Amino acid sequence: MTSLIHIADRVLNRPLLITRDKAEVILSVLAGRIGINAPEASRFEGSSVVEDENGARRAVPYRVTREGVGIITVTGSLVNRGAWVGASSGLTSYEGIGFQLKSAAADPAVRSVILDMHSPGGEAVGAFETAALVRDLAAKKRTVAVVNGMAASAMYAIASGATEIVTTETGLSGSIGVVLLHADFSRQLDREGITPTLIHAGAHKVDGNPFEPLSDAVREDLQAEVDAFYESFLATVAKGRGNRLTAAAARKTEARTFIGQVAVDAGIADRVGSFESVLADLTSAPGRSTSQPRRTSMSEKTGAPAAEDDAGIPKADHDAAVKAALAEGEAAGAKTATDRLVAALSAEGVKGDAARMTAALDLAQKSPGMSGEDVVAFVVANVAGSNAKSGADASTYEKSRLAAAGVAQPGAPKSAEASQQAASRILANYRASTGTASKQG
Repeated sequence: MTSLIHIADRVLNRPLLITRDKAEVILSVLAGRIGINAPEASRFEGSSVVEDENGARRAVPYRVTREGVGIITVTGSLVNRGAWVGASSGLTSYEGIGFQLKSAAADPAVRSVILDMHSPGGEAVGAFETAALVRDLAAKKRTVAVVNGMAASAMYAIASGATEIVTTETGLSGSIGVVLLHADFSRQLDREGITPTLIHAGAHKVDGNPFEPLSDAVREDLQAEVDAFYESFLATVAKGRGNRLTAAAARKTEARTFIGQVAVDAGIADRVGSFESVLADLTSAPGRSTSQPRRTSMSEKTGAPAAEDDAGIPKADHDAAVKAALAEGEAAGAKTATDRLVAALSAEGVKGDAARMTAALDLAQKSPGMSGEDVVAFVVANVAGSNAKSGADASTYEKSRLAAAGVAQPGAPKSAEASQQAASRILANYRASTGTASKQG
């Protein structure tokens, strides 16, 4: 009886992020018809003892594979405090989950993380703070939430902060909503001849007590509390999922649950997979995924500065390095292209011949994959040397060029005069930029 009193204190008249079915189960528990059980955390992958490079061994509050994949398994009903992960009572605390998340974020032995989830949800208090810890972890290390059975309500709020959500084919996820359960035992007490008397100070001290029906005023207050948690739930999902599932889209689900591919189609999950496939994926490339799903940066989710990437490089430094590399590559590419073009136009058999210079310029521009030598060889072999290129010759050349390039539909060639002028400008500009303007090609 004492345990039922504690359970009732946890769930009655408190906003819960939990599925409707689970709420009905709780009510059945309070009626004394069943007990509570939940599966133990997975013990078949990784080890809870890790060894560093010096051979020192230490225990960790999760499991870690040799490849550095951390596995945090969450099962059972969720409460804010007072129960540890894997407790035989079937309760898992946000306090314990948070400790695991923060430990994994700081653990050098952990390169990436799997959140192995099977829970219908639980208390609203503490759920959104735990989701924030998942977002923090995902900003530092790739974090994949696996709906390995169920990730509903509060459990989904936590999953939403992950880099990616993978659902099994039969995995159930969603239930983005809030429920508050009130039990009115007044008629039962009347039948049993029991009349409770509540002596209190403060008009709202005993609001929602189980010994009398709810008044309209108390119902409105409780509804306002539920609505406030609901808005926080929607905001939490939006922070974690970004444009994959906005607050407006989450609201439109109307707290429905989704199974497998249907969850993916609704934006609740990112893809269908399994715990084993995700583990294999992260094991093959610790900290990264070969499937390359869309990732939402923290700056996109929250507007805050993006954190370090998997290699420990601040995003600002990373972006600056990429920009510099691209600029350097573009400059090098432009110089290479110019050198290739000038070499073709100055080559023996092409230089000074209007028709062949025109063809070389056209071919070099339209077939950037060809080397300068190949351009010269093709032009010399296919274009007759002359100072003027007839329309028939140009057409024959264009067809030959397109056939060599594997292009089915021919395009209209440039006029010989325009191409010759462009070739002359390129040579003049090149000589001026290299200080060889006084030399004759």
